[in-house]
Amino acid sequence: MSQSSIDLLKYPPEGFSIGILREDQLDPLISGNKFRKLKYHLEAFKKGRFKGLVTFGGAFSNHLLAVAAAGKKHGIDTIGLVRGEEWQNRIHASETLAQCQELGMQLHCISRSQYATWTQESVHPEPFLEYLCIPEGGSNSLGVQGCTEILGEHTKDFDVLCVCVGTGATLAGVVQSCLPEQTPLGFLALKHPHLRPQIRQWSGTNRFSICGEYTFGGYGKISSELVVFMNQFYAQEQIPLDPIYTGKMLFGIFDLIQKKQWPWGNRILVIHTGGLQGLRGMHKRLLGKNQAGFTYVDALDF
Repeated sequence: MSQSSIDLLKYPPEGFSIGILREDQLDPLISGNKFRKLKYHLEAFKKGRFKGLVTFGGAFSNHLLAVAAAGKKHGIDTIGLVRGEEWQNRIHASETLAQCQELGMQLHCISRSQYATWTQESVHPEPFLEYLCIPEGGSNSLGVQGCTEILGEHTKDFDVLCVCVGTGATLAGVVQSCLPEQTPLGFLALKHPHLRPQIRQWSGTNRFSICGEYTFGGYGKISSELVVFMNQFYAQEQIPLDPIYTGKMLFGIFDLIQKKQWPWGNRILVIHTGGLQGLRGMHKRLLGKNQAGFTYVDALDF
């Protein structure tokens, strides 16, 4: 089981110790929770008689890129079903999709209604019945099983374990594997009022907290305040954050502490779930709007 190192922040808020669990360093493209979520899907593929892998994602999906990279690495054919048929003739308008294609993934851009039907848990896309179907985000019991391996002996001294939350599978894995005295705390990347029951179903318990105050208006939405924070954080700590997940989570942690609204303990572990590939696309979008981008984009090693 791979264990990621912990970087202790040099400049945490006074009275706090904050460690960053560097899951982002597991692999340049199959990074963070994607590495964990795919582990047991790849094992299931090897045990079965499948032609390849088929999965789902938007035009800037970390998950699609991770599956494409895993397929390239292990010699497995991959198919990506992309939300929005308008992307079919605009693949290179998304650096993520272009990179997926370069890695050998076949991309099929489908209507949002078809996408919604096929991403239902009980539906296997009929044209690809010979392929192992990985759900959107890699989030199912196999994905959760992989995420139970994020924690280890070196994470036992922390009071609270902070996790970004998209589908909830990563948080569920952490909830399953943390110590009884530790508090798992999920920071929502998007408004998702019905997520708690799903996490409870996966983890078998309701012993976790969720903070939904730092979505910045929704998935993929950011503000100049967040960009400034992320640039300052990198300048001080030399740790890159992504604008969709980890940037919002760290902003929320620092903001709650500053406002004296942090009740969860002063030894904080922040799980860095990767997703850094999305930084370039967001940077380009900001520059296109004549807004300040991310100062550390050129320091990224992929």
